[in-house]
Amino acid sequence: MGQRASVSGFDFFTAGELPAPALPADEVVRLVREHWGIDVDLEPLGSQQDQNFLARTPDGDPVGVVKITNPAFTADEVDAQDHAASLIAAAWPDLRIATTGRGADGTPRAVVAATGEGPLMLRLLEFLPGGTLHGPGHLSPAVVARMGDLAGRASVALADLDHVGLDRVLQWDLRHAHRVVDLLAPFHPDATKRALVEDAAARAWADLDAIADELPQQAVHLDLTDDNVVCRVDRGIRTPDGMIDFGDVTRTWAVAELAITISSVLHHAGADPVSVLPAVRAFHALRPLSTAEIRALWPLVVLRGAVLVVSGEHQVQIDGGANDYAASGVEREWRIFEQATSVPTAVMTAVLAEALGVAPAEVGAGAPHATTTRLAAEPAIGPDRAVRLDVSITSDAVDAGAWLDPDLEERLAAAALDGGAAVAWLERATPRLTASRPLAAEPAATVPTGIDAWFATTTHLSADGDARLVVEGADGVTILDGTVPARTRARIRLEAGDGPHVPHLVRPGFATGWLALTEDPARALGLTGDDADTADRTTAERDAADLVARRDRTYAEVQEHYYEAPPRIERGWREHLVGTDGRVYLDMVNNVTPLGHGHPGLAAAVAQQLRTLNTNSRFNYGAVVEFAERLAGVAPDPLDTVFLVNSGSEATDLAIRVALAATGRRDVVSVLEAYHGWTYASDAVSTSTADNPNALASRPDWVHPVDAPNPFRGRHRGADAARYAPEAAERIRELAASGRPPAAFIAETFYGNAGGIPLPDDYLAEVYAAVREAGGLAIADEVQAGYGRLGNWFWGFEQQGVVPDVIAVAKAAGNGYPLGAVITTREIAARFRTQGYFFSSTGGSPASSVAGLTVLDAFRDEGLQRNAAETGAHLKGRLEALAERHPLIGAVHGLGLYLGVEFVRDRATLEPATEETAAICDRLLELGVIMQPTGDHQNVLKVKPPLVVARESADFFVAMLDRVLSEGW
Repeated sequence: MGQRASVSGFDFFTAGELPAPALPADEVVRLVREHWGIDVDLEPLGSQQDQNFLARTPDGDPVGVVKITNPAFTADEVDAQDHAASLIAAAWPDLRIATTGRGADGTPRAVVAATGEGPLMLRLLEFLPGGTLHGPGHLSPAVVARMGDLAGRASVALADLDHVGLDRVLQWDLRHAHRVVDLLAPFHPDATKRALVEDAAARAWADLDAIADELPQQAVHLDLTDDNVVCRVDRGIRTPDGMIDFGDVTRTWAVAELAITISSVLHHAGADPVSVLPAVRAFHALRPLSTAEIRALWPLVVLRGAVLVVSGEHQVQIDGGANDYAASGVEREWRIFEQATSVPTAVMTAVLAEALGVAPAEVGAGAPHATTTRLAAEPAIGPDRAVRLDVSITSDAVDAGAWLDPDLEERLAAAALDGGAAVAWLERATPRLTASRPLAAEPAATVPTGIDAWFATTTHLSADGDARLVVEGADGVTILDGTVPARTRARIRLEAGDGPHVPHLVRPGFATGWLALTEDPARALGLTGDDADTADRTTAERDAADLVARRDRTYAEVQEHYYEAPPRIERGWREHLVGTDGRVYLDMVNNVTPLGHGHPGLAAAVAQQLRTLNTNSRFNYGAVVEFAERLAGVAPDPLDTVFLVNSGSEATDLAIRVALAATGRRDVVSVLEAYHGWTYASDAVSTSTADNPNALASRPDWVHPVDAPNPFRGRHRGADAARYAPEAAERIRELAASGRPPAAFIAETFYGNAGGIPLPDDYLAEVYAAVREAGGLAIADEVQAGYGRLGNWFWGFEQQGVVPDVIAVAKAAGNGYPLGAVITTREIAARFRTQGYFFSSTGGSPASSVAGLTVLDAFRDEGLQRNAAETGAHLKGRLEALAERHPLIGAVHGLGLYLGVEFVRDRATLEPATEETAAICDRLLELGVIMQPTGDHQNVLKVKPPLVVARESADFFVAMLDRVLSEGW
């Protein structure tokens, strides 16, 4: 890669120091008035080598950006910048591009002015509102993808640009990165950092040397970073939709455009190398990368980081500390470099290739998975005496939280050896649940790059082939002679002979790259067949995106799933859910499972019943009688009779039908903004527009909604919420007076669908009295609030000091097993007989009845209701403290473990922060927390975790929510 002898424009290597212009603001004000007849106030903007001001009218309206170009740059170079901006604007009319503004006569607002520092080029560029991505805040995958899209658009638009002003040598042109580092590194004040930068730059440059001639060149923006993409802000969400600062436009490697863009992602909160993949995919979709460009991309990112570090420190020194922009960037630039070098280039190249559908071997990242090395064991071991251990998330061995036992693998190995195995081993590439831990903001290193083996007798290992054999003890210390003591863990890897050292466990996001640098020791030892290939399991068998695609092909679209790109969940334990890559998530939304996931007692009881009998409830067996007795026993007098069904929708549907039959009427009063189910009757009384946008327009004429008794954002707020009850009672009396007395009034006993909001005091007492006075029944929908979730009460209606005529309950009753119930009086139930027989095939089956009994036993024995009260109070207090520091939190609703965190853009107007809430949930998922929005405005976090949730889990949730609200989403 030779250097040109001369260039027509600026040449960094002959220019010497390049201090930025430093005109006084009052002089710039005078120049703007003199040349363009505009009176402005100026606000300094940052720049590494130019001088920029935001110009406003005296009234504060933006006029544009005054850019004072460094005098080292020629007029041709400035013209090339303007030409490039115009080309992109013409190619992509939907983008906002900061072109040079024009006066009323159409002439460009650009001039060479006489200044105190000599002749300087001044331009008044168009001001693009909305701000940039400047700062350390978190960038969502969607924003990162949009950055790659913008870089791709610039690359496409500038592909054919040819201009004399492109003939320049910039320190930011990565074709010259090694020279920049060599020149400026000696100025870095930290010898340790200086050595790291020099070493990384040398290795990256060596990687580029072999392919440089294969890299296409063209005009590029060269600075499409987070600081130079502007955003529109729509309903609280930033979306990059434009670009500014064309000062670095030049001709260089086309792929450098993308490398510079993605490097700027790396300093943001929560970012790591795999965070850039959405941008790479988006760029590739517009402007496909060649194999050589994929190989070059990460070395260029490393070089960009190195150039930023040495250039930033150098600029601070030559500006004598006066350049705050350069000084403030030093820490940011070091983080970019640290992240760029946090994994070897070969690993990231393989990860990038896989993300673009290219085999890592095609870009020279590692070798094919076929084993080329043979391992010899002395004494020899045959596959018939080898026992493969399994601690993946689907293994029975990790049931009941066994994966949290640090000795589990050792116990499994000892049992296998005691049973006569010559070797017990754990396979390569399959994520190990034992390597993960709950309550972690970052994914754990769960994917093994080699095998773990325990030999029955002392065994010597040797390798024949190209790979490097690594044998380590459990402590990670290398066993130099390859001799493994009997019954002792050995970590065995076959690493690429010329490659970097490989960790034994790696994070799933990087697994493709690390596995490409290894071979499978199990195959090399003959422990598996020649056709075995574990290297692809993390990206093929367990690919969550592929599973979603399969689901979409066969599952009705209306049956939605959480998240746009959900992880694949195949295991749960207590308040935790586990992805197939071993990532453990805190489940803060799953009120279906009060006992928690994977409850051993429930699993054992239901399994035993399924082994003996499971049939319909018309047969005479004990479980259904015992469960009905127990359920009636937890209901208040006079409710003593039970119907059993399969779900909450069926329970509320049946409750309505019972009321209609018992009263001989057809009208029902319900509450707005409520959800009761999906069956005909339960849907008819549901008015939540979040669940059904047409809910209010599609109610049948027999349903009569009353105002949502929401004291936070309803028609009556605060103390005025006491008006909801008399208004609802009056509506019931009006119906009765008009000849349509209601059969029933149905309501959630705790306003759950709106976000866990308690009903106003005495609301149910007054409304129940009114409906009963009219001869109707009071139906309590306890599907969500029932079963101790409120903490101090087993039933939600107890908080209101009332007893309904009919209870509908489900969800918690079976801990996820299909089970729902209606509880009423013997008299009311008897009246339903006028409708004929009632029968639910699996409602009240032996297995579901046993599940119901086991849940009630757990409530009695495991203190779930007490935990709901105590942990719920602690959690609510922590969330209320959070609201004091984050104005986006408008209120924290609820009691016990039935809470809602409501987000608003303005605490006075209560404008719902709908889009922000969805984005917050997505960011929480990245940090290991499952959370979803609720309410008609979808702006409330529905905090309804399993009732076993521990205080430390509640604290982790609050910490992660605090992090999201602080760092952004």
